[in-house]
Amino acid sequence: MSETVHDILRAHAGARAIAAPGRAPLSGPALAALAEEVRAALNARGIGRGDRVAIVLPNGPAAATAFAAIAAMCCAAPLNPAYKDQEFEFYLDDLKPRAVIVAAGADSPVRGVAAKLGIPLLDLAEDESAPAGAFTLDVSALPETPAANPGPAEPEDEALVLHTSGTTARPKIVPLRSKNLAASARHIAASLALAPDDLCLNVMPLFHIHGLIAATLASLRAGGAVCCTPGFNAFRFFSWLEEENPTWYTAVPTMHQAILLRAPEDDAVRALANLRFIRSSSASLPPQVMAALEQKFGAPVIEAYGMTEAAHQMASNPLPPRARKAGSVGIAAGPEIAIMDDDGTLLPQGETGEVVIRGPNVTAGYAANPEANAKAFTNGWFRTGDQGMLDAEGYLFLTGRLKEQINRGGEKISPLEVDVALLDHPDIAEVCTFAIPHDKLGEEVGAIVVPRAGTAPDPQAIRDFAAGRLAAFKVPRRILIMEAIPKGPTGKVQRVGLASRLGIEA
Repeated sequence: MSETVHDILRAHAGARAIAAPGRAPLSGPALAALAEEVRAALNARGIGRGDRVAIVLPNGPAAATAFAAIAAMCCAAPLNPAYKDQEFEFYLDDLKPRAVIVAAGADSPVRGVAAKLGIPLLDLAEDESAPAGAFTLDVSALPETPAANPGPAEPEDEALVLHTSGTTARPKIVPLRSKNLAASARHIAASLALAPDDLCLNVMPLFHIHGLIAATLASLRAGGAVCCTPGFNAFRFFSWLEEENPTWYTAVPTMHQAILLRAPEDDAVRALANLRFIRSSSASLPPQVMAALEQKFGAPVIEAYGMTEAAHQMASNPLPPRARKAGSVGIAAGPEIAIMDDDGTLLPQGETGEVVIRGPNVTAGYAANPEANAKAFTNGWFRTGDQGMLDAEGYLFLTGRLKEQINRGGEKISPLEVDVALLDHPDIAEVCTFAIPHDKLGEEVGAIVVPRAGTAPDPQAIRDFAAGRLAAFKVPRRILIMEAIPKGPTGKVQRVGLASRLGIEA
């Protein structure tokens, strides 16, 4: 029988499972007991297997334990706490959770949105004097009705849902089953040779698949621990290294670059750091950055390739002494990987095409979206939308994205979502959001705006308008006021390559 998130928590017998800077760690048995308390409380109030519970918490140990506890008994739906009212309303209406977990006392717009939609709020209270991640959950807003499907989540049960932004205005819901999460955690733990004495320093957001699975669940699967910081902070990073003594950390390339910019001399870094390896994923890592990290820390950098639909990891460069290839995202590290042409034919090594995957960690399909599923799956293979090739040794090299989505330092942004938000501005007639090159983030958000007749909108005013409707990372950093949006020969807007055609450089 397939492993589940509940199985992972129950098997962890270590003296530390969840840690945080300056706090005593929560042990494996204590984490399992906390998850059981949450399950009993929610089962008694009508929430059980298959039900969704949204989690709106700041980065930290409680976000990790809440995710683990909810995923072990029903379905976790973590949301970015920085979302605005309109974004919370869209995601909650789309997900239809049975409840929303929010930090006690937090002044979050999700409170008003949940009340408007009739979704019960469950306040989560942390005791700072207790071990990291320990919390109490107020379930009094739920009716006293037993769950129809109580007990731990089973392998085929939905355990995590996240939205992924593609080239459509409406982000797709990616449901991941308990067996998908457990398989991905197992794959990551194996590829990194994680052990009970390993401690991951997590700087990734815990509403993102990278932080949830690679940092958190893979560590728990190995019997190790994850130290949950308040979020990425390059100024505090080196003090965390010294105080917590982690054996590894995982981050996106932009974070690695920021760390290098603020790093002390090599000897000083090596004196305070005891890293077995450094992991990079979610966006392409420039070879120069890899080399600089290895020189600075005296530890190998392991670049991996992941996406939400694969419960994160698909490929990874192996640990030494096996070869690590700069510019490659490594070898298959979980699912099978192949290259496919447009007609569905698998291509031989050395030929370029679309990267496709299949395996126990891959989603069975998008929720309530048969059209997207028909496009995404071919002969049992999931089409990633990325272009690449496999070399003679099975190392995957990505050569570009086939989608129009903007990859801002690992954060994926739907251009049409930004279009829709900007079109609410009374002075804007047309909008075209597209990717512009950025020397550190890889890509940044740009937009062409066509003003309504008789108006003269100011770019900064438009950005301020967008900031009230979108999370900060989605707000266009460059806005061009134009008389018309460039279109292709068929009259369609061609976002891909638009920055180059307009002469916009990094």
